[in-house]
This record gives sequence, structure tokens and C-alpha cells, in this order.
Amino acid sequence: MAAKLLLIEDDALLASTLTETLTVDDQRVDTIGDGGVALARLSLDHDYDLILLDLNLPTRSGLEVLAALRSQDRQTPVLILTARAAIEDRVRGLDLGADDYLAKPFALDELEARVRALLRRRQSGESGPLTVGALRFDRQRQHFTLDGVVLSLPPREYRLLAYLIRFAGEPVDKARLLEDAFAGESVGDNAIEVYVHRLRRRLADTDVGLRTVRGIGYLLEAQ
Repeated sequence: MAAKLLLIEDDALLASTLTETLTVDDQRVDTIGDGGVALARLSLDHDYDLILLDLNLPTRSGLEVLAALRSQDRQTPVLILTARAAIEDRVRGLDLGADDYLAKPFALDELEARVRALLRRRQSGESGPLTVGALRFDRQRQHFTLDGVVLSLPPREYRLLAYLIRFAGEPVDKARLLEDAFAGESVGDNAIEVYVHRLRRRLADTDVGLRTVRGIGYLLEAQ
């Protein structure tokens, strides 16, 4: 069955371009340019497979739309699209339960790849809590458990692990981690290696592995 997408974007030209790009193989794309209108639509239509959400919207912001969606316990995957560079906006979006983040301007092929990845996870039943072995990430409560015990993490380790678990089984490169997980913070390669080392220690003696993929980045996987 073809996927049904909702694009919430107030830039008419960009919305037209993205709609044309994503309308493939009978994939349907509905477009709304206002946050308040989007909330009204989502209150009536629960059948979307993926929502592409800009943050800077008229009437109601993208963050308000996302918060309302998650408060209804709706697990529809959300891909944030925004030109906002402020760290707090990116972090807030992920903390509210967004599944991925893509900063404008972006390449259309990267957008398509991320849409495909999110739809695959949706179709395989992974739209609820994310699990890798004994590690579980509850996106509604925004916490991890390991073997059923809450895993308390410092903010940067939390952001790193929250991002990696969204792409479990896929290698994630360092540049992408710096851009998306840490949202432009002053975090260098050496710092990431420190956080990875600390997470490995926390995951030691479990069935969850965090390994380095030479020349690419890091891979979170069940062992």
C-alpha cells in the first residue's frame, strides 16, 4: 500500500517542490501551510504514515503541533524540516518526540533517503518505543531503560544515544551526529569519542553493542 504523507510547510515554493519530489509510486502527499490548520486536520485524520514538519509556521508553531500530536499518544513518525539554527529549537523538537531532523537547505536525495528510512520503520511496526536488545527508548516519557531499569544519562550522552537508537542497525557518521544530535554545539570528534566510550561502559555485559565503523562513524546494534 502506498504511503500517505502530510507536509506542513508555509513556504509555497518549497512545499510545491517537496510535494513533487515525494509524490512517487502512488505515494500521496497532503500539504498544509498553517500550524492551526494542521492541528485541526490531524485531530480528524489519523491515517498519515509520516509527517514532515516545519517549525516556523503561522498561527501555531511546529513545536506546538508536535507537542499536541505526542500528547495524544500518536506515534506517527515526524521529520522536522526547518531553517532554524538555534540549538534549543532542535533539542526541543527531538525531546518532544520528533524522529529525525533535517536543517534547511538540504539535498533532496537526503530528504528522500530519510523519508524512506522512517517509512520502513513505520511499516515494520517500530513507530512506538525503540528497542535494541535490552535497551528501550520510550519517546513519550523521554527516558531509556536497560534490562528494565531506568538508565540515567548526562544530557550529551542522552542526546547521542537517543539519536543512535533512531538509526539502530545503520552506521551514522560523525558529521551527521554533530549536525543533528548536537545541533551545532561546540562538540568535536574527541568529545564524541569520549561520550561513545562512556556509553560503551554503560552497555557493557549486555546484549547491546556500540561499535566504531572505520571511516564512517558509529553503529548501535543488538549482539
